[in-house]
Amino acid sequence: MALVPEPLAEIRLQTLAQLAAGGRWQIELPHDRDHHLLVWITRGQGTCLLDGAREGFGAHNALFVPARHLMALYPGRGCIGLALAIPGHTGIILPARPRHLRVRDSGSQAELSGLLEAVGREQSGNRPLSTSAIAAWTELVAIWLRRFDEKQEIYGIDSPSRRLCRTYLAAIVERFDSGDNVSNIASRLEFSPEHLTRMCKSATGLTAHELLSGRVEHAARTLVCHSGASFGDISRALGFSSAQSFSRFVRHQTGHSPRALRDRGA
Repeated sequence: MALVPEPLAEIRLQTLAQLAAGGRWQIELPHDRDHHLLVWITRGQGTCLLDGAREGFGAHNALFVPARHLMALYPGRGCIGLALAIPGHTGIILPARPRHLRVRDSGSQAELSGLLEAVGREQSGNRPLSTSAIAAWTELVAIWLRRFDEKQEIYGIDSPSRRLCRTYLAAIVERFDSGDNVSNIASRLEFSPEHLTRMCKSATGLTAHELLSGRVEHAARTLVCHSGASFGDISRALGFSSAQSFSRFVRHQTGHSPRALRDRGA
């Protein structure tokens, strides 16, 4: 979907609040990114959609999401954290699968916090060679992640519902802008829509339709609010049969017309 703005061209550290600036829909709707994302929770708790399931997280949890993996974050009130976005072109070696790391020892907690703080200092300062320094610190973050990844058992039981949902979420990433509905995607996966929905609901708390429509809504909001594309072009880019059907979808999902969303900027 070429119309989606993907402006990130360099490593960037943000707070969790900055990641959701412009509307919590940006992190709470199912979506994928063209860059890798490491989220380090320092206070509070919440839940996330990660690797085919919905899980709880708390303070001193690290969530790693590779590029083009469907995710969503639902931070609770008072939840504080940092998010490090890493473009794929950096060459930094990172895990291929999503990771949820529960960092219990204080030494490892302090080490990751210190590395991220160093990235932040270089990012906010005006020093020579800051781009190279940020890349070097991020390489150390990646080494920390890989070391911790090797010594911790990441997941609990990899249930059948989680495995199927993981496959379905990957299909959503590939097909959400094609105009396919749940029945089409279920047929491609050789499951009935009813079985797929039961498994998704068990693993994530959301139905197969809610997961797919949430991804389409995220793309629609992104294009409407952050691009100058016409609504007709957006509707075609997202696989809608007409601008009218796109408008009905947006109004149903958000309570606003595409024009009203663009005017509101969220």
